[in-house]
Amino acid sequence: MKIPAKINLGLNVVSKREDGYHDLETVFYPVPIYDELTLTYSPSKGENGAVELCLDGISVLGRVEDNLVVKACNLLKADFAALKSMDLKLHLTKNIPTQAGMGGGSADASYTLILLNKTFRLGLTDAQLEAYALRLGADCPFFVRSKPAYATGVGEVLSPIDIDLSGKYLAVIKPEIAISTREAFSKIVPMKPRKCCRDIVIQPIRTWKDELKNDFETSAFALYPELLSIKQRLYDAGADYAAMSGSGSAMFGIFEEKPKLADAIVVDL
Repeated sequence: MKIPAKINLGLNVVSKREDGYHDLETVFYPVPIYDELTLTYSPSKGENGAVELCLDGISVLGRVEDNLVVKACNLLKADFAALKSMDLKLHLTKNIPTQAGMGGGSADASYTLILLNKTFRLGLTDAQLEAYALRLGADCPFFVRSKPAYATGVGEVLSPIDIDLSGKYLAVIKPEIAISTREAFSKIVPMKPRKCCRDIVIQPIRTWKDELKNDFETSAFALYPELLSIKQRLYDAGADYAAMSGSGSAMFGIFEEKPKLADAIVVDL
């Protein structure tokens, strides 16, 4: 199963919630940079089947048992007898940059739910899968459908949006920088934007540069000036629009012509 990444087209932190989280406005857009997931299974000899995850590709930090793929398996195992009695073996090849703001871990979690639902004919609807996905992370529900969406709340309230970037090129540069959530919010002053990203992205793409903002760039660029340099390099290479994805640290550019950037992942949109 191929698992797409996402980029954020604009990201505004609009208010702080009573629960300590922040309300956001952003547009999620799926992009063809893929992790790959396979599943094999067999009846367990014990009462409760085991979950085994093998990882290759880009290195992933943390314990395997804490990986969202494993958590997604255990989430459904708890509710479905057909899964509880099975030993599950999953193989995940990581190609989506990690600690990048491209949703790789969240996508892996949601597609694990999709794969188990299909394989074991659990009969879960997209809405039910989204409810499970939300228990794994705020931006996980987006990947159940993986279609362009305007997101509010903490990223879980999704509305379809009519935007199509096919025919353009995406270049992603991921430096050796990891930005923690605490760092990302360190200089954020929540504020409703003058113009919503939902309204900006339906305009011609060349208008985005002056209007479509990612609020996390303020703190990220202050802490890591290299990111600002990469953004400028993307524009110098001819990008119609360049920004940081999510809370970083991947920087992306959208191009009319295929760019020549030796250190970038370049794909057709």
